[in-house]
Amino acid sequence: MTILVRPSLATDIPAITAIYAHAVTHGTASFELTPPDAAEMARRRVALVEAGFPYLVAERGGEILGYAYAGPYRPRPAYRSTVEDSIYVAPAAQATGIGRRLLTELIREAEARDFRLMVAVIGDAESHGSISLHRSLGFEMVGSLPGIGYKHGRWLASVLMQRQLGPGTATPPTRVSVP
Repeated sequence: MTILVRPSLATDIPAITAIYAHAVTHGTASFELTPPDAAEMARRRVALVEAGFPYLVAERGGEILGYAYAGPYRPRPAYRSTVEDSIYVAPAAQATGIGRRLLTELIREAEARDFRLMVAVIGDAESHGSISLHRSLGFEMVGSLPGIGYKHGRWLASVLMQRQLGPGTATPPTRVSVP
């Protein structure tokens, strides 16, 4: 069956919530310690979608395999053309190319909305798959914040990567405000 990457729907929230709960409980991609419930995940999704940010899911045969979204990097107006990406893949679908499909489409969608820079804040320096995925799609390493978070009994470093979108920083932004 084909994998379809499409805009998320409210009906995707139970699957999105389950994928994220597993990541929070067992992984280090997110620094949350307690998985949010479906109502909170729905609220977060609506806030991003209504603000004009892309929020996507990968689906095969009606099953949600992963999701990705771009959100504001920071709330200050000078950051209005910069987004931060987030990608989560269901455990059974990891290392199958779902993350690549989602990130590729997320980049395309962010460029279509005239965002100029995408930042990846990768939650663990040991997340080699995520770092490799981002690097393969044009992200460059720009820094690391050692020992920035404590989860699962150890200190974690956040890895910072970025990628220019569209015309990047070669011309002034066209956005006049943060979405």
